[in-house]
Amino acid sequence: MKHYDIVIIGSGWGTKLRPAADKWKKIAIIEDTNLWWTCLNRWCIPSKMLIYPADLVTHFKEDYKKLDIDFSWKIKINFEALVKRVNTEITESSHSIKPVYEKHENIDLYQWYAKFIENKTVEVNGEKLSADTIYIATGSKPQIPRIEWLEGTPYFTSKEALKNSKLPKKMIVIWWWYIAVELWHFYGAAGTDMHFLVRSEMIKNEDKDIRAEFTKDFKERYNLHFWISPTKVEYINNTFFVTVSDKEWNEEVMESDALFVATGVVPNSKELGLENTDIQMNDRWYIKVDDYLETAVKWVYALWDVVWNYLFRHSVNYEWEYLFAQHYENQIKTPIKYPPVPHAIFTYPQIAGVWVIEDELIKEWREVWKDYLVGVNYYKDSAMWMAMRPEVGMVKLISDTSWKLLWAHIIWEKASDIIHMLIVYVSEWFNVEKMIKDMIFIHPALSENIRNAARKLYAQVKK
Repeated sequence: MKHYDIVIIGSGWGTKLRPAADKWKKIAIIEDTNLWWTCLNRWCIPSKMLIYPADLVTHFKEDYKKLDIDFSWKIKINFEALVKRVNTEITESSHSIKPVYEKHENIDLYQWYAKFIENKTVEVNGEKLSADTIYIATGSKPQIPRIEWLEGTPYFTSKEALKNSKLPKKMIVIWWWYIAVELWHFYGAAGTDMHFLVRSEMIKNEDKDIRAEFTKDFKERYNLHFWISPTKVEYINNTFFVTVSDKEWNEEVMESDALFVATGVVPNSKELGLENTDIQMNDRWYIKVDDYLETAVKWVYALWDVVWNYLFRHSVNYEWEYLFAQHYENQIKTPIKYPPVPHAIFTYPQIAGVWVIEDELIKEWREVWKDYLVGVNYYKDSAMWMAMRPEVGMVKLISDTSWKLLWAHIIWEKASDIIHMLIVYVSEWFNVEKMIKDMIFIHPALSENIRNAARKLYAQVKK
């Protein structure tokens, strides 16, 4: 049996601890598939490579008339060429990681499945490995709903949707997950007739005002079917037949040549052999950890998807940096303390936010902030609207009654970039009064919407 200082199960997020090998720690990295799996191969990066061209096409198609631009040719996405280029570049990037590991004298790479056989020992392709410290970073995989006859049909998950090189004429999306509105935007911009089965409401984890603004815009572009659930799926002669029912159990059959299932994720934990250890899980197979990201077994840690903290690549980067500093730099054990965590949805229009939403403030944080202030500014009420003329867009700020900024949300172009100004403000509990009186905002610019929202918030009396 080989013994290591560190065993990392999962190369996607596990690579952040690779610098420990430079400190003469002997490391085993275990990955059953492509290196740097989810973000590079199946989600963050390839989806954005497809979405950016979709943004450009949508922008030109929808905005050129109101901006007095005359196009005498048809703008469209070369779907097959784009998907081929993206997947070629992603494969090359993924394959470039392995040689880096192989050249490092303190890293051994095992490309197979890992299974615990006891608390601090795993088995990989018949070989037993033990370690002083083990990090479980196995991530998640698409959750497949229990729909009659769905299994065995050639439906898409995010993996297949990103690699598919044939543009469907019509696609049905079974949705409860953010990547659906991102990839739906891409396919819709490319020319697919998109039909979205929405169980209750769109992007329900977003702020209520952001949800309303987004839904109003999105339903004008695509086909939204609310309060409808799929009950059966058949695939006959290259066609999907999806039986759906409404709240009154009235049924109808919808047809399409593609079906995209985006109903969330489940942790990659069932196959880890955790039943052979003292590691504890909840009833959904998420691993339980303490405030140090440590499992019930000392010096065995778990994080991100497999734990269900914040499901963002940037949040797991923060977790790895915390663990590396705790274990291999300052070596002072302190609990992890998350700063305000931002997020973005790369659909059209973009959505971004930092910290919680007003709905949660009302339901869960009411005892902490019994009174709060809200400032909303719509893009149509700013000077830049006269130049860009967006149909949708807003900034929403929430503060306590002393005007310390607590939360922020944006919808519209470049929201994922503009939100960073507000990440700083929220992280520092910046005073809205100072934003208004002691800062100069460029005129005219999109950032003026933040100032205008701050002015409206500041002008309020207590709620």
